[in-house]
Amino acid sequence: MSCPLCAADLPLTNFAVDGGPEGASVAICATCSDQITGTPQPDHWRGLASAMWDENPAIQVLAVRMLKRLKTDWSQDLMDQVYLDEDTQAWVDNIAAESAHKDSNGVTLNAGDNVVLIKDLPVKGGGFTAKRGTAVRGISLVADNPAHIEGRVEGQRIVILTEFVKKK
Repeated sequence: MSCPLCAADLPLTNFAVDGGPEGASVAICATCSDQITGTPQPDHWRGLASAMWDENPAIQVLAVRMLKRLKTDWSQDLMDQVYLDEDTQAWVDNIAAESAHKDSNGVTLNAGDNVVLIKDLPVKGGGFTAKRGTAVRGISLVADNPAHIEGRVEGQRIVILTEFVKKK
């Protein structure tokens, strides 16, 4: 059986699809699962052109969610073609309303939260390293990328990967 999102012939595992019916899940490959929760590689997602038309609403929701996150010409073209029934569109909107930003432990992050760095992070262009244990207060969420937040460290506003923070 192949992954419904990317069509890869890899082992599949259940992935919970938030914002819809209780217990809704889709069997997808590990690569898709990792990229849904992390940083997507646009070339991996070419299969969304067919997944967005799947009969399973959970697959449609994941496809539209990824198309919205990808900022490529082809993904925007596909978004222009998407048609969803009212219930599925409401499900997509529920997902969009929930924060997909999660810390290293899977805890939901919200704008204004305080986090702590769990790893030393060299700041590109800043000329310093943000040390492990540094508190970042009043974070901002990067709207189009749930793997990124923004915060002030040593007086500079920087983008931080959510996988390197823990909510206080």
